Amino acid sequence: MSGRALSFGVVAEAYERFRPGYPVELLDMVMAYAGHPVRTALEIGAGTGKATRLFAQRGIRVTATEPDGSMLAELRKHVPANVSCAQAAFEDLQPGERYGLVYAAAALHWTNPEGRWSRMAGLLEPGGVFASFGGRFRLADPAVEEAVRTARAAFLESDEIPSPDGTPPDHAMQWPGTELQRSEWFTDVQQAWTERHVTMSARDYVGHLSTVSAHLVLPLQEREQVFSRIMRVLPDRVEMRADITVHLARRRNEDEGSPVRGAALITELPACDHGAC
Repeated sequence: MSGRALSFGVVAEAYERFRPGYPVELLDMVMAYAGHPVRTALEIGAGTGKATRLFAQRGIRVTATEPDGSMLAELRKHVPANVSCAQAAFEDLQPGERYGLVYAAAALHWTNPEGRWSRMAGLLEPGGVFASFGGRFRLADPAVEEAVRTARAAFLESDEIPSPDGTPPDHAMQWPGTELQRSEWFTDVQQAWTERHVTMSARDYVGHLSTVSAHLVLPLQEREQVFSRIMRVLPDRVEMRADITVHLARRRNEDEGSPVRGAALITELPACDHGAC
């Protein structure tokens, strides 16, 4: 696991404070895809439990796994009693209990690609659902976004994570859907989107940046200079586009034939209408 993947523990409280949660429409989407009640779920890279709470509120018994002890300690402060917690990376999980749902919220890109899908399938009941969701955080005003990019340019060209398999941003099917389409373990691959808008103060926006791995791995002095420069170009309040891309797939039953590779459905979720959700 990369240093960026394990960089969040030092800012666990800030992560909880400044990262937005997930809208209930996302939960409804996953449950509609499942087509039946989901009783158990395993979460990969749970962080401070932003997504954990969403699924647990529906009565699902969630097992939340997270490799960083500080992030897991913060998660335990916020989740209900039907959540079990375990400090473990995805690669450390051993075959055993199988779940109706395995999901990752903005965390799948940190997992090792070698054997990813066979390992994932081993954690799922036959016919069980895999879900991955996340998305880029962008300033809604292009002029402000360009000002921020210029302010950080001397230290950091980009704070984004490129597609793990090199899929270009304009491709119809995005990662991990591209990998799921090629996997012999999964079928009925679907991709969908839901809108999410967040408005925050300039100081809170910089607080959000303090939880982004590309900034976290900078030397402290450089990080402070970047944040200072960005603060100087921000308006008092900023609006962010934080749209969520959702990928869903179903673990093939053992008695199914080989799936038709590449078969997929791309749909669109209704926009979230809860404002800063």
